[in-house]
Amino acid sequence: MSAPAGLPGKSAALCLIAISQVLALSVWFAGAAALPALMAGTEINPMRQAALTSSVQLGFVIGAVLSAVSGLADRIPPQRLFALGSIVAALANIAALQMEPGGWSMITSRALAGAALALVYPVGMKLAASWARGDAGFLVGLLVGALTLGSALPFVFNMAGDITDWRLPFMASAMAAAIAAGLILFAKGGPGLRPAARLDPAAITLAFRDPALRLVNLGYLGHMWELYAMWAWIGPFAHAYWTRLGGEPRLGDLTAFAVVASGALACLAAGRLADRFGRTRITMIALAISGSCALLVGPAFQLAPWLMIPLLIVWGMAVISDSAQFSAAITELAPPERTGTLLTIQTAMGFTLTVIMIQGLGYWIEWVGWIWAFTPLAIGPAVGVWAMARLRARPEAARLAGGNR
Repeated sequence: MSAPAGLPGKSAALCLIAISQVLALSVWFAGAAALPALMAGTEINPMRQAALTSSVQLGFVIGAVLSAVSGLADRIPPQRLFALGSIVAALANIAALQMEPGGWSMITSRALAGAALALVYPVGMKLAASWARGDAGFLVGLLVGALTLGSALPFVFNMAGDITDWRLPFMASAMAAAIAAGLILFAKGGPGLRPAARLDPAAITLAFRDPALRLVNLGYLGHMWELYAMWAWIGPFAHAYWTRLGGEPRLGDLTAFAVVASGALACLAAGRLADRFGRTRITMIALAISGSCALLVGPAFQLAPWLMIPLLIVWGMAVISDSAQFSAAITELAPPERTGTLLTIQTAMGFTLTVIMIQGLGYWIEWVGWIWAFTPLAIGPAVGVWAMARLRARPEAARLAGGNR
């Protein structure tokens, strides 16, 4: 990491924050990484298969909203709040080990883990942003990259032991989250650290009334329509692909890790490019590429690895690269005193949509198989491109990225 210099202790703090994020957020996709082993060893229906991940999304939404309403971030120092969230997430994973594999009690523990992670990711973002000094785009990209690596990490844990043991990603990510809880206590906040803004009910309708904000949110929803459903099901897809070729199961986890993790550097690159060439332009390009990949990956199921794997890597990079730009656009277009509420609304809407998409895609896959598995995901990017093109044509877009639409 090469963060711009200028503030004493900045690089060390950002390193600690990013590493802590990666380790703690590995809890998020422990269920998705365990899914192939669970499907092979237990009777788990499509609803519960999807719920192992979608319940985390739902828990995250509930936790984020409750945190904003209660003003929890004002009562507890952010480092301690982050540590608390990491510990609770780790305990939720440990509790899942004692429950029926794939049962509703395990799914409930996954929702608790998601609620705990609502004290990790946004708080880590706040800590990182407190060090911003003309490089906010880089810092947001850094934290989204950490989210991406953390989401990919459980697939690495799978490869470290018995590939048929669904418990491994749960145990390893719980340990990682516990380590994160200790590391974050050494991360200092920057000079820009301020109390979190309380949820402003009067600002809620602004997200829909203001044309520019409405278009940003629509673009974000198009992005979220695809992102987490792809991340949730890319592991089973990769396992099915390598099983068809007679490959080792670990190749499925290696592929899933490579696909998700490849997006980390893409987040940083997209942030730089958006600042230089325009926020709407970069988001439209990313959405167009990811939507095209969603249409192509399923039919490519029969192709050789030298064709399939690069296609999956391109998708992994495109599907997450524009994520930070929608948050950045809110901060540039919204009234400063209402930015916090509008970001909370955007996040809540996006992650609520992912619950529906992850669940729905499971049933779709069972019905059509892997050849057409990801086709419906292309709808979101298509809507997102349209929304960002409309935003680009509006006068408010001149406020984006210092005039770079």
